[in-house]
This record gives sequence, C-alpha cells and structure tokens, in this order.
Amino acid sequence: MKVLIHPTPELAVARAAGLIAARLEAQPATVLGLATGGTMEAVYARLIAAHRAGGVSFARARSFNLDEYVELSPDHPRSYWRYMREQLFDHVDFAPGATHLPRGDAADPEAEAEAYEQAIREAGDIGLQLLGLGANGHIGFNEPTSSLASLTRIKTLTRSTREANARYFDDPAEVPRLAITMGIGTILRADQIVLLAYGSAKAEAAAAMIEGPLSASCPASALQMHRKAVIVLDQAAASGLKLRDYYDEVHPEGREAAI
Repeated sequence: MKVLIHPTPELAVARAAGLIAARLEAQPATVLGLATGGTMEAVYARLIAAHRAGGVSFARARSFNLDEYVELSPDHPRSYWRYMREQLFDHVDFAPGATHLPRGDAADPEAEAEAYEQAIREAGDIGLQLLGLGANGHIGFNEPTSSLASLTRIKTLTRSTREANARYFDDPAEVPRLAITMGIGTILRADQIVLLAYGSAKAEAAAAMIEGPLSASCPASALQMHRKAVIVLDQAAASGLKLRDYYDEVHPEGREAAI
C-alpha cells in the first residue's frame, strides 16, 4: 500500500486524476472502475479539462461503476447513471456502449448483480479502480461486516450512509435502503487501485484502513492485501495516522519515493 499525503485537497485531487490519466496514456484500452459522490466531482472535472486540452482520451477505454441504488431507473435524477452522464460521460469521448452501471430498476436485482459481476469478469476485470472512502470505512456500498471476499450483490445501506447521501435527495426519506454494489473481492481483483479521501471527517476511517487490523468492521482495510493500492490523502484525512513520519519520509508531500 502506497500512502501519498498532499498538503491540500486540491493537490490530492490532482494526483488522483493524474494517476487515471497516466493509466489511460500507458494503456488506452484499460477497463476503468469508477466511483460517484462529492469526492469524485473534482476528479472528473480535472479529467474533462485534460480531455478538452487534448491530454486524455477515453476512446478505447471501458468503464464499470461501483454501484447503483436499487429501484432507481437510469433517468432518475438521483441515479448514478445520471450522475455519471452529468459529471463525466457527456463530456469525454467514451465509445457508445463502453460505459456500464448496474440497472437499479431491474425486475430481478439479484440476477442483475450476478450479470454485472459476470460482465466485469468477461471484460478481463478492472484495470484501474477509483475509490472513495466512507466515514464508516465502506468502499463501494460494502458496509461494515461485508465479507472481504464478497462479489457484486445487493447490500442494505446503513443509517449513517443514507444520512450522508441524503443531501442529494429532496427528502431524506427518499434515499434507497438497498444498492447493487461490486463486492470487496471484485474490487481486489483490479490490477491497480486508487483511493482518494480528504477532509477531517475521513481521518478515522483512513487510519483504520491503513494502520488498523484487517477486519470486516472497516471494509477498506481489505486494501492492505492489494499489491498496487495507492491511497491519496490530504493533511486533514491523514491526521489520525500514527506512522505519519514514515509516509512523509518515503513520499514527501505526496511525491514519489525519495529513497
């Protein structure tokens, strides 16, 4: 696990976007695993700007998103289908049919989850997986107590997750209780993982993920087992780390290895 601690959230966002751009440059036909939420909006804005400047192309890439709310159609204003169109897909050059999310409004959500898992496998698994970090340590919608070997499936969201996402809904009661999500095992099959977290609200979860025990109580701690996981933080999100001096010595201000 590589821990890159940047002086500001803006620099952390720039590093995360830069890692995605570098992957696309080195492997244009890569399969991207994409995430949603407020943390990712600035990342996608940077990628759009880089694309418009001629520095990034998605033309040969494919993507699979982490999750979608059960019962929400792709056209629902709070669906992740809509989020991805507005935040990224409508502004870059993905080929038609190259972007994938689960159908939250599928007649049989469990069958949809199984089909989505199979589609990821048939694509050769994820090349680079982008992740955010929930305040309770969740990645995707893998809430605490999720199996660390889990595959794409239906998950019941915790009250804290629903409350955190309520700001995106007109009525907090409208936040769905269920979601289709890639499993932790699915995520760990990715060749490369980039997790971005910033702000003091993520400090406790970041410390548990990086330095805590490997435990289903913090699903993100499973990233300790991944060979190419890069954790990108700002100062506030890194404030709970006990081994901070070591991370700063190896990667001063989030730069590549100094020794």
